[in-house]
Amino acid sequence: MSHQHHAWREEQHLLEQYKEIVDISNIVSKANRYGTITYVNSHFCKLAGYTKEELLGKPHSIVRHPDMPKKLFEQMWRTIEAKNIWNGVVKNRAKDGHSYYVDTTIKPILNRDGDIVEYIAIRKDITELEEFRQQLENELSVKEENLQEMMRRSREYHKAMDESTILVRVDLNGKITYINREFTHALGYTAAEIIGQDHRILKHPDTPKVIIKNIWETIVSGRTWKGIIQDCDKNGKTVWLDTVIVPIKNMKEEVVEYLTIRHNVSEIIQLHEEIETTQGELIYTLGAAAETRSKETGNHIKRVAHYSRLLARLYGLNNKEAEILFQASPMHDIGKLAIPDHVLNKSGRLDDEEWEIMRTHSEVGYKILNNSTRPILKAAAIVAYEHHEKWDGSGYPRGLKGEEIHPFGRITALADVFDALGSERVYKKAWPLEQIIEYLNTQKGRHFDPRLVALFLSRLDDFLAVRDQFQDEL
Repeated sequence: MSHQHHAWREEQHLLEQYKEIVDISNIVSKANRYGTITYVNSHFCKLAGYTKEELLGKPHSIVRHPDMPKKLFEQMWRTIEAKNIWNGVVKNRAKDGHSYYVDTTIKPILNRDGDIVEYIAIRKDITELEEFRQQLENELSVKEENLQEMMRRSREYHKAMDESTILVRVDLNGKITYINREFTHALGYTAAEIIGQDHRILKHPDTPKVIIKNIWETIVSGRTWKGIIQDCDKNGKTVWLDTVIVPIKNMKEEVVEYLTIRHNVSEIIQLHEEIETTQGELIYTLGAAAETRSKETGNHIKRVAHYSRLLARLYGLNNKEAEILFQASPMHDIGKLAIPDHVLNKSGRLDDEEWEIMRTHSEVGYKILNNSTRPILKAAAIVAYEHHEKWDGSGYPRGLKGEEIHPFGRITALADVFDALGSERVYKKAWPLEQIIEYLNTQKGRHFDPRLVALFLSRLDDFLAVRDQFQDEL
């Protein structure tokens, strides 16, 4: 064997190894002059989801994604037909319909005469990388794929954020290390006055300790806290802030500081409070109108409201729920506006027909209020509908039983009956206190939630204080 022939054999052996390495580590296909697939390796089949038999003899368009523009493939063919190498990112579609991205290099293979005999394409699966790049592009509006442009846009993003939100940075010890100009506008402190101060300098005295504890437990564990909190500005004025507190971590995933992003929502909160105040006044006025029609005083609904709020707190409802019930309970008899005078103000006992008419006021009240989305009016609808239901199921209009009755209905029922029994009406005299207490005890577990009766009687002096404060004028 000649030295030249041996060298050729050695070169062929090396070439076969090189081809094997390419085939193992890449997604490879070959096509003839017309774009028909003549070879695919196992990586190509696995990514595309086709068998070799399904691909061989087919055009490469079998894996083409419809999102890919035709101009790209026209440019690709012009390049390789001109005997040049083409490189680019191609979005393909697998057999099952899912998309994948490949960084593709296509090289024309020439014979000794310089004519194209086939094309070989070597690809890398960059689906994860491409999807991440697109996510960044969508989130940061990065249209140009270069670091300088991304950094410029990042600076613009930071500038926009800095000018539109209140930013505060706090170290691990709770000391303020940075504020922006919007912080000064909202809270009145200059950087010199606030940097280095403990963050608690801003804490509002009405903010419950449990909220502060929850915030710190959340962010110290590395999680983000979101919520609306009230702080004090430099002059002690309340400022409501929609707040996100983000723990900032280093490369080792260790929390190194906290970034607080806030929006001043004081005007919105104040407007909400004004709406609720106006709503409460409207509810009280309408409730008073219903009581006036039935020859009762406005003090009845005041007493029922105060009884209901006090009882709600004793029962375990939170302050917000108790306050909503306080504002909603005056509407418990709003449905009486629809009851005829001859029934509503009859001095004697109602007959069966009149009683059926009277009973409709619960459902009428519910229909008047039920379509509202406002929390107070929704609560008022519940109260109107359920304050004549009884614990043992013998009440009306639906015969609800036990805890099927909303707590608002159960509470208002007890408050309303207690006040009604102790007040003079067109059809009865006021009962003495001893008789009322005896009645409540006999109706415990029948008309009323037994736990509510026990709570009521355990704090009877508080309820009597309310009654004395809002006595009816003689």
